[in-house]
Amino acid sequence: MQSGKAKTRDWVLVYEPEEPKRIEPLMGYTSSGDMNSQLRLSFPTKELAIEYAERHDIPFRAEEPHLAKRSRVAYADNFRYDRNQPWTH
Repeated sequence: MQSGKAKTRDWVLVYEPEEPKRIEPLMGYTSSGDMNSQLRLSFPTKELAIEYAERHDIPFRAEEPHLAKRSRVAYADNFRYDRNQPWTH
């Protein structure tokens, strides 16, 4: 499995929902009247994101990114005889 890191270094401003989502009874669609729930703003640095939130009086909570633990695995490990699961496509 591959996990790309493209566009994951930005700081993102996401609004907290102001009202719960509703389920439309006929078709089962989920909807909300909260337009801010559709808005996501990206910033290159944490400081710029905080400055924007303070300038526009937006309450915020800055969460530090979770650093993924990188495991080094060789391609040859796919073909080891002592694998737990059989190798398939």
